Amino acid sequence: MTWDASREAFADAARWFVGTTALVGERWAEPGLGEWDIQALVGHTSRSLLTVEAYLAQPAESAEIDSAAGYFRATSTMSAGPAVAERGRQAGAALGDDPPAAVAAIAARVVPLVGARTGDELLTTVAGGMRLADYLPTRTFELVVHTADLCAALDLPADVPPSAAAQALALVAELAVSGGRAGPLLLAATGRTGLPSGFSVL
Repeated sequence: MTWDASREAFADAARWFVGTTALVGERWAEPGLGEWDIQALVGHTSRSLLTVEAYLAQPAESAEIDSAAGYFRATSTMSAGPAVAERGRQAGAALGDDPPAAVAAIAARVVPLVGARTGDELLTTVAGGMRLADYLPTRTFELVVHTADLCAALDLPADVPPSAAAQALALVAELAVSGGRAGPLLLAATGRTGLPSGFSVL
């Protein structure tokens, strides 16, 4: 995917997240995902925007991770556990008394920030140095997956924007192939069988 297309996918995913957050109403304390309530889920998802802003302010000298799939492989041991759950709760609390407004303000700040970049910027991520063009698809993926989680919590259809869906699914395919999980995924996607319990490409 070209840099222009990647920026478009990120912007579309951010708009979908903002729009879905606006539909929560008074349901912030209802179950969201796992041990998170909806506010914590929204808080965690907002970090998909905030980390782009934070990492751009931390330039790297070189790229140690050269792809979005490589980022997920490098962070696989960091992506679960009590620390992640607690960061989600803290991020939810940080949205304050009007989470939809806070999320909209974050997106309004971060999406143009990305739009003004070339993609060649080197930034320091939790996994190490990366080019923005390689890191951004990981944030689009997180926005897509967790906005879909939010839709499930709210009993809404997960109408993923096509540009964001294409990038997220391409990353799923790459992770499935590199992780030796392409067979079960292909069988399930073509209606042959269901996925094994607990199946994940991450």
